[in-house]
Amino acid sequence: MLKLIIGNKAYSSWSQRGWLACKQSGLPFDEQVVPMWSPEWEALKTGVLAQSAGKVPSLFDDALFVWDSMAIIMYLSEKAGADKFWPADGTARATAMSYCAEMHSSFQALRNECSSNYRRHYPAAPMSEGLAADVARITQLWEAARTKYGAGGDFLFGAFGAADIMFAPVLGRFLTYALPTTPIVKTYIEAVRAHPFVAEWYAAAEAESWVIDKYEQ
Repeated sequence: MLKLIIGNKAYSSWSQRGWLACKQSGLPFDEQVVPMWSPEWEALKTGVLAQSAGKVPSLFDDALFVWDSMAIIMYLSEKAGADKFWPADGTARATAMSYCAEMHSSFQALRNECSSNYRRHYPAAPMSEGLAADVARITQLWEAARTKYGAGGDFLFGAFGAADIMFAPVLGRFLTYALPTTPIVKTYIEAVRAHPFVAEWYAAAEAESWVIDKYEQ
């Protein structure tokens, strides 16, 4: 059986991506939640997670070890079927892959200024130039996908898939920090937040007892 090691569900955005990928695969998996910066976490970094330098999410498939959310998505799409993660149309599929890659490598201002916290809702505040640029680019991407490819469902490329998984923590930041939205973006955020897998993650985050001050405003 697959085993996924993740950090706190209240704070770990990359863990959410790996966990959603496992859920989307439909394959049974065990999960191990390890509170970040704890002694247990430090032990894993020099133990079973040494190969990934302690990064989460980390996925074990028997002796096979896959780390990094994007790698986990690609591995599970091969193992469980690409149709669970990617659009059938070739152009849409290539675009969805580009969305995932851009999300993986971009939006540093959003990451730095809006720490992931699935339990909090803060009032809107003035945005830095960098954060405003990130929000504008994300809005552009979401509106373009919904307009061109989203007619078959409520998500970026119609059905829930890899692009939605990669952007799920981003829209979580939109919710936490009351970032500005357009009507299309607002509807998309509501659809993802209501997805059963995402709702399950938020419920588990709320139930956690750990508090990490560096991620609290």
